[in-house]
Amino acid sequence: MAAPDSAALAAFLGRSVNSTQATAVLQVVTALAKSYTRGQGFTADGPAEDIAAAILTASARLISNSSGLLYDETEGPSSVSYRSAFQGFSVGEQSTLNRYRVRAL
Repeated sequence: MAAPDSAALAAFLGRSVNSTQATAVLQVVTALAKSYTRGQGFTADGPAEDIAAAILTASARLISNSSGLLYDETEGPSSVSYRSAFQGFSVGEQSTLNRYRVRAL
């Protein structure tokens, strides 16, 4: 499976995203996933399907609050509160990546 791209990230989020920022976020999270698995599950065609899903979901969290700060935004009657940021892979993502991680016995 091919690696997720900015169009896949926008579709997953259900909104438009800055293509340049989305590409950068996907590259960072892909590098983290590849490092975590020590390259297992990655081929010239891209990551395995389940690794690509983990990359996509982690990227969605990172791009939604790329500053990593806790803050509120208000515009007219609408407001949004950011109370979490990307702090690593979630439990579900990590269990997926652990399938490929080589560990000492």
